[in-house]
Amino acid sequence: MLTIKDLVYSVSELKDDGTEKRKEIIRGVDFTFVQGKFYAVTGPNGSGKTTLSKLIMGIYKPDSGRIVFDGQELTGLSISERARLGIAFSFQHPARFKGMSFRSLLGIAAGTDDEKVLHRILLRVGLCSFDFLDKEVGSKLSGGEIKKVELATTIARNPRLAIFDEPDTGIDLWTIGPMVELLQKEQHENGTTTIVISHNEKFLRAADEVILLKNGKVAHVGSFDNTLPMLKDIDLCSWGEHCLEETDARCYR
Repeated sequence: MLTIKDLVYSVSELKDDGTEKRKEIIRGVDFTFVQGKFYAVTGPNGSGKTTLSKLIMGIYKPDSGRIVFDGQELTGLSISERARLGIAFSFQHPARFKGMSFRSLLGIAAGTDDEKVLHRILLRVGLCSFDFLDKEVGSKLSGGEIKKVELATTIARNPRLAIFDEPDTGIDLWTIGPMVELLQKEQHENGTTTIVISHNEKFLRAADEVILLKNGKVAHVGSFDNTLPMLKDIDLCSWGEHCLEETDARCYR
């Protein structure tokens, strides 16, 4: 389905003396994502999780290595070309578009303004009110609403590969469970290969495989249960951002 081969990505940093040096963020990652599986990518802050997802989508360009999707080389393709092949990306902090209605945005994503089609997409993400289509995708939407807008536009064309970067960011804890269920349903009903970047236990438990990144490399791949002992240096919390004390028994610290 998707094969990453010896992928390397680095950025420029200024040293104390004012000269530049290269810092490797992704260091020779090799991995194959199987069609129709649910993957959770986790790891310490700065381990390269989001960078890896943006390399797959084409937002960043690798220094070296290959990305192959169903036998087709992606490495030199643009974001738009990858999207046309069936790859979708959901940002950690969704964009807000002042003056644009959700109807217009969803219509662009779905490739149609057919209200029946748009309504079915609304129902898939748990937005039952048809009036929601005419809301402006601006600052007045709540965190949960804007996340549902982002999810709706991501699944609108039934992508073959869907990437979700920290989908629980900025939403209340009651929304996380239904969001996990939605992504699992999309995976099972549409055969969507799903990659979720997250520290949240609910997403990690839902995954067929958990991929642990450390220092820009794949350190471990396995189920949640056999990966859990290796997560002791990661702030993994069953209540996402809502666990307020490090000694809280709900959290793995």
